Amino acid sequence: MARTAERKLAISQRAYDRATTVHGMQPEDLLFDPLVLPVSTGMETDRRSALETIEGVRAISRAMPAAQTTCGLSNVSFGLKPQARVVLNSVFLHELREAGLTSAILHFSKILPRNKIDDAQWQSALEVIYDRRAETSGDPLQRFIGLFADAGAAEAASAKASARATETIEQRLRSHIIDGEKEALDATLATALATYTPLAIINDHLLDGMKTVGDLFGSGQMQLPFVLQSAEVMKLAVSKLEPLMEKKAGTSKGSIVLATVKGDVHDIGKNLVDIILSNNGYTVHNIGIKQPIASIVEAFKKTKADAIGLSGLLVKSVTVMEENLRELNALAIDVPVVLGGAALARHYCEGHLRSVYAGRVYYGKDAFEGLRVMDHLVTGKHAVLDDEIAERSAKRAAAEAVVAKHQHVRDAVAVHTPATAASTAVMDRAPALAGAGGGSGDELATGDSTPTGSSEPQSTPRIARSRISEVPVPTVPFFGTRAVQNIAPEQVYPFINKIALYRGQWQVKKGATTDEAYEHLVADEMDPIFARLSAQCSRERIVQPQVVYGYFPAQSEGNDLVVYQPEPWNAGRELVEAERFSFPRQRSGKQLCISDFFRPVGSEVDVVAMHCVTVGHKASEEAHKLFAANSYAEYLYLHGFCVETAEALAELWHKRIRQEMGIGNDDAPNVRALFTQKYRGSRYSFGYPACPDMADQDKLFRLLKPERIGCVLTENWQIVPEQSTSAIIVHHPDAKYFAVSASAPPLSAASE
Repeated sequence: MARTAERKLAISQRAYDRATTVHGMQPEDLLFDPLVLPVSTGMETDRRSALETIEGVRAISRAMPAAQTTCGLSNVSFGLKPQARVVLNSVFLHELREAGLTSAILHFSKILPRNKIDDAQWQSALEVIYDRRAETSGDPLQRFIGLFADAGAAEAASAKASARATETIEQRLRSHIIDGEKEALDATLATALATYTPLAIINDHLLDGMKTVGDLFGSGQMQLPFVLQSAEVMKLAVSKLEPLMEKKAGTSKGSIVLATVKGDVHDIGKNLVDIILSNNGYTVHNIGIKQPIASIVEAFKKTKADAIGLSGLLVKSVTVMEENLRELNALAIDVPVVLGGAALARHYCEGHLRSVYAGRVYYGKDAFEGLRVMDHLVTGKHAVLDDEIAERSAKRAAAEAVVAKHQHVRDAVAVHTPATAASTAVMDRAPALAGAGGGSGDELATGDSTPTGSSEPQSTPRIARSRISEVPVPTVPFFGTRAVQNIAPEQVYPFINKIALYRGQWQVKKGATTDEAYEHLVADEMDPIFARLSAQCSRERIVQPQVVYGYFPAQSEGNDLVVYQPEPWNAGRELVEAERFSFPRQRSGKQLCISDFFRPVGSEVDVVAMHCVTVGHKASEEAHKLFAANSYAEYLYLHGFCVETAEALAELWHKRIRQEMGIGNDDAPNVRALFTQKYRGSRYSFGYPACPDMADQDKLFRLLKPERIGCVLTENWQIVPEQSTSAIIVHHPDAKYFAVSASAPPLSAASE
């Protein structure tokens, strides 16, 4: 897209010349839209968007006076509050008409004449449109946004005040919590204290409001950010009431020790549980991330908590949870344990892990399920939870029996069906059925009792290699690695996946709301937060994008990707193996394996790219400050924004690598399409189905040396800082994401 007036004119002139000279069209039949990008993002690249569009219209009108011009106005103010958008759009339209615009795409009800716009708002809009930062103090965009901070609030406040006036004091207490409303909280508490004790206010009224919040969240009627605003009000109210309470035991509903397990650096889920439990009357001992079982046990013994809560994002963390349960058994500790995390499935927790532990184990899908579990435990109603688990297990067992019955029938039919060539094919590279290095204990199951790496390969079927065609090897600018620092955040922000951010990180989900209502929620609430955080994180250097990446000579050998040292290759000497990655293969279908996308040993040397990206340590540090300050909603917003900025940096740098490889022309023209792999090749991160072994991070780190940009690995191969990611990048056009069954053997040619 043309961003400058000069480019807008050049493109229009080229189109004009072709239309009039080649196709014989009349100039007055041509309509040019120079396009405007939002000036509301706060990003440096967008600051002059309105100005360049105005000047583009002026230049087009002068160069081609008989042609028409138009512009879709609303894009210039995207993400601002509705009242701010009306003003900015109206002023922008005025300036465009002055420059020669002959038509516009607009909604007539969203445009105001000059005499109906306040002078201060008009002038502030002009400062934004013409990017007058150099001529004014401060940021014109933030000043303009500030003019509308209370826009529409007067009417809402009046209506809310009228409603509050008719509420009883008990209803007002609940409303403060449910609405996340801090205004007039002191007055409400003062009135309530004339009738109730501080403890009664908390237990009987404020907690009742939090219960309603939980019900609204569970039914999809309240989004997580607004739940956290309610929790902030609850925390504030309790902090004001606590000094007035008698200091005595028994004022807490119960207590729990919370920890993210050893090797796992993720704490957002655990901290959300902390917020909900602590604001529903529980004492939470949150001991942090990467906690070994010894520290967890020490905290439990010190606090005499009613339960232990363990969290973790990684697949490896589920294994650590099991190890922790076995260690608790060895220590004769049988306190109830609540487990949660993205990689933990309910049936695995309530089935296998529950059978491992001598005490009770419960699954917490989210913070509110954790709250429900605790409510039942401390009131002696654990039998209700146990009965629910038994009922779910019985239903699952019945379903599995039906599946097994049908499988038995299929197997019986297969016995009498001649084998096809495909089902008995042998890999054309004839790999041995042994894991490189004799097996590490992390191999995927082969479906029989013979361990991977056994000397009896006849017990495991050979798998046909996928039919991947060979393509020319791209030319890369260098072999080796480079570190890139001081990347401007504004280069990264356009690659943020807002759907993943809003719905995934911020958990603002559509649910049962209409499309129109959800679009309004996003435009009026989420987009302004995104614009504000973009500007803040750039201004305060909260995100500091850094990359280390490189290109390496490589070839495939069976299921292995053999990566060679770049130095001998650069010098024209014999290839020297640097690292070897062994990947699993699909047992059926296309029988894909990542190694198939590279030229085999004995043929032309191929190339593989790798990168590790991070937005730095400050992102986590600032998020933790917000959590400690009880700014729960801001904590959620900032944490999620920084996580998705790291993902955006990976997307940006993958695009850079494709460009350097000379395959960037296959990219989709819009960024959103890149999120669904509308480009040539693929990038694979460890821990996902096609390359599940997280231990391979060690090999990537030895090759790239990401320590240069501040990245290190935990004992579970998780990258610190948390907002970091790494990947192997494959150039082959057939390389896309694919799943590998847990029963697929990781074939290797390492021992041929």
